[in-house]
Amino acid sequence: MTGGGEPRWLGIEPRHLATLRAVAEAGSFRGAAAELGYVPSAVSAHVGALERAVGRDLVRRRRGAGIELTDAGRVLLEHAEAILGRLRAAQADMTALDDAHAAPLRVGITQSVGIRALPDIVRRFGQVWPDVRIAPRESETDLDLYGGIEQAELDLTFVELPAPPGPYETLPLLVDPYVLIVRSDSPLAHRPHCPTLVEIGALELIGHTQCRGLRRVEEQIRTAGAEPHFAFRSDVNATVQALVAAGVGVAVMPGLGFDPGDGRTVAFDLSRDVPPRTLALAWHRDRHVTGPMRAFTEAAAAVFAELAERSGADRRLRAVREA
Repeated sequence: MTGGGEPRWLGIEPRHLATLRAVAEAGSFRGAAAELGYVPSAVSAHVGALERAVGRDLVRRRRGAGIELTDAGRVLLEHAEAILGRLRAAQADMTALDDAHAAPLRVGITQSVGIRALPDIVRRFGQVWPDVRIAPRESETDLDLYGGIEQAELDLTFVELPAPPGPYETLPLLVDPYVLIVRSDSPLAHRPHCPTLVEIGALELIGHTQCRGLRRVEEQIRTAGAEPHFAFRSDVNATVQALVAAGVGVAVMPGLGFDPGDGRTVAFDLSRDVPPRTLALAWHRDRHVTGPMRAFTEAAAAVFAELAERSGADRRLRAVREA
């Protein structure tokens, strides 16, 4: 970089970058101004300051109405997101330094983790940090939870691997096989081996709408040569399993989401045909790892290790046998 260019770049302020992001989202100066609480002339001034600093046009008028980012604007926005994310991470770290005992630990969860693992994790964590409150945030999709980490809205979150591009550190916790859930008194339940993917694709299915891992399973069924047909979709595991028990159809779900205590259904392990998912704990790689974050991570690792042992011995999980 030339000596004359660097001082201009150092004049870029975070509010200028936040304004560029708002303009990209709103598609107009007026819309960005309404979102940010500015007047349109202030938005224009911030964008102008950015353009002078980088020496390029960042926005242009669209055909019809509104504005859009130029190629240079889109490239700068990618850097802006990272810079603003670092600032949010720094703010979260400063807040945590005020009083580690007073600040809640914000943890993202999915429903299967919330039911099968979180209570034991919270119990273990409370033995070490009894004064720190766990503030869980549940979501139907782990991509939303990854976003919560990037935006510094969460301190830790349970997710599936692989992680999307972003500032993430992850700790694998459990290799969780997918299972086929069938009604316990159906002919399928008494077969010596699990139906093939083609056979599963010919059955009435009950599925989720948001789980990205299960979308991959659907694609594997298509690759095997069958088009899956769904009689019903729900993102509540208990609802899916209850519908299977009622005879509406069969379902594929992660093993952790299956309730082995429901005697109306049984499960076949699909590991032969479908790669299992890997559950992990994720956090922002640029965040300071506090004592409560470290203790929660250790508790989660211990609880999931116990879950893995129990899953291996679970008599209700029907292992696939070669025909």
